[in-house]
Amino acid sequence: MATPQPGIGDWYRLHGGSLFEVVAFDADDGTIEIQYFDGTVEEMDMEDWEAQWEEGALESAEAPEDWSGSVDVEGNDAEGRGSDSLNDDRDLRASPLDGIDLFE
Repeated sequence: MATPQPGIGDWYRLHGGSLFEVVAFDADDGTIEIQYFDGTVEEMDMEDWEAQWEEGALESAEAPEDWSGSVDVEGNDAEGRGSDSLNDDRDLRASPLDGIDLFE
């Protein structure tokens, strides 16, 4: 079986059960940056990637249902807005450009 080319965003599993995602691939340098489900980031050489595939120590995997294990996302930040009270206060503040006359 041919060794698959790592794809950014693809998930894989090491023989021991560690689930990880490919987050970067540099074909020129021959390096693959991977991030484990717990957030740990490592770099792997393409030679190591191929050797692990040949040994059967590496396999394709499905993305976990709860992918937030490697990302610090809180309930209020899920949509990138923060808490509602902060958004309400934003309307009460003056614009930093108020009072500036550009043509003086």
